Amino acid sequence: MKQIKQNFLRDLVFLMAGSFLFALAVNIFAIPSELGEGGVTGVTIILFYALGWAPSIMNLILNGLLIIIGYRFLDKQTVFYTIIVVILNSFFLHLTESWEIASNQVLVNAVFGGLFAGVGIGLVLKVGGTTAGTAILARLANKYLDWNTSFALLFFDLIVVAASWFIIGTEKLLITVIMLYIATKVMEFVIEGLNPKKAVFIISNQKDTIAKTISTQLDRGVTLLEGRGYYTQNQKEILYVVINKQELLPLKKIVRSIDTKAFITLYDVRDVFGEGFMDITK
Repeated sequence: MKQIKQNFLRDLVFLMAGSFLFALAVNIFAIPSELGEGGVTGVTIILFYALGWAPSIMNLILNGLLIIIGYRFLDKQTVFYTIIVVILNSFFLHLTESWEIASNQVLVNAVFGGLFAGVGIGLVLKVGGTTAGTAILARLANKYLDWNTSFALLFFDLIVVAASWFIIGTEKLLITVIMLYIATKVMEFVIEGLNPKKAVFIISNQKDTIAKTISTQLDRGVTLLEGRGYYTQNQKEILYVVINKQELLPLKKIVRSIDTKAFITLYDVRDVFGEGFMDITK
């Protein structure tokens, strides 16, 4: 129970920080430069430009409706965290609506708006929440279509951004796309971190020695896969192992020291869940 409480408090800090940074991206960088945004926030900005309606209030109303629609497709923790984020977002959007910085450079504002938004959304997604709106659609696309979350979010956001063309014009629309792209890449970095994973396939006549050394020195599990050479028709056992990027060089040294004729292929891995990596419940 104590561990659960500590985890929740940690997650709550991430949700608060993420919501605050996202509100700053909107109120300090996007709106003063008359830029658009993606998702429900983009819709609220369009309504603000066209009708003067407060983004904080419209954010609460529109996202509340989307949560009611989408709650059945998400797990209970995600729904709970998303409700928290919607409330926090609306509060921080209201709190910071009069904040400003001395910058009239639209491109500079777009870059930093993307940076703040990317970090903010990334922190929220990292602990299992969403910012509602298109983020709910992005989580559903990730869960049921196996889309990359950041790509799905960008896809749905661009639909909303395209609609803002009628209000902000072509030039601001293009700059908004730049801001969203920066936000997406930053969000990717926050979620996936500095340690992209590698999947490694190794074919060697010294497979047992290589597998044992990898398990001992790198503390990584090794899986044996059955294979067969097409030309020789000989049965082969293939070693499969997932490692961190910094473990790649030590692994190459292990294989080279045992079998210089070994055949190795490497693949970039987007997400790895399970023991030694990310918790699959997140």
